[in-house]
Amino acid sequence: MENKQLNILLVDDEPDILEIVSYNLLQEGYNITTASNGKEAITLANKLKPQLILLDVMMPELDGLATCKLIRENKALDDTIIVFFSAKGADYDQITGFEVGADDYITKPIKPKVLVSKIKGLLRRAKKPQTAIRFKNIHIDRDTYTVTIGDNTVTLPKKEFELIYLLASKPNTIVTREDIMSKIWGDKVIVGGRTIDVHIRKIREKIGDKYIVTIKGVGYKFNPHEA
Repeated sequence: MENKQLNILLVDDEPDILEIVSYNLLQEGYNITTASNGKEAITLANKLKPQLILLDVMMPELDGLATCKLIRENKALDDTIIVFFSAKGADYDQITGFEVGADDYITKPIKPKVLVSKIKGLLRRAKKPQTAIRFKNIHIDRDTYTVTIGDNTVTLPKKEFELIYLLASKPNTIVTREDIMSKIWGDKVIVGGRTIDVHIRKIREKIGDKYIVTIKGVGYKFNPHEA
């Protein structure tokens, strides 16, 4: 089957749920691994690097929220889709789930076929990673590390490109200096406090000042209205 190369990690402390969900996903050809608690899930996630993790919230030893947060600290799992699967369906529960790094939130109970359909949809979208961001007058292409404005194309060094791409992927949204440092340089890399400022200045010199807005004391944002 076309899904045989896709790994899914199911995490739940209820054996019946693991059995039912596993059976239905196996029927679709996915490779399924199960865990019954958060600590086991983290170990398996780091080892298997699954394409998707279906994660219960209320579990012994380590709950789903803490588990998700710890998994998101592993940069090797940045592309892994994490979906909370919980009986706690209140808005604030879902908001908390998204805040710790979940990509989606599915409330129990749900018919197995509907759950499988949702998972298939998430994985289908994940197969088509975005490689370019296009606005009215600017095109940012990850494949070539270029930024094209009108008829002018500029090739940027890797870090400068990653920085403008990160900002442009969240238009009109403030990206904090801490988030930039973590996503572009990584938590384990120690660089000077003005490193981001220098890279921003170099980008502006090459593409103009109007696209990146400084939010003093906080971070930067990409202004799509100027693009």
